Amino acid sequence: MATQRLEITQVHSGIGTPPDQRGTLRALGLKRLHQTVVQDDTPVTRGMIRKVAHLVEVRPAEKKS
Repeated sequence: MATQRLEITQVHSGIGTPPDQRGTLRALGLKRLHQTVVQDDTPVTRGMIRKVAHLVEVRPAEKKS
């Protein structure tokens, strides 16, 4: 069974946000604006996304054949 994947794109800057939110962006693999990363859809990842939901856009990753 394949795990679900999420595409996470940073759409707002982390400047001026608390250090823990900047750290969460880094933990997700986001370093710059409009960068997109693909992560597994796990409870841990969902928790990190929830913490920085106002800075990112999330959508299901397209499946590759």
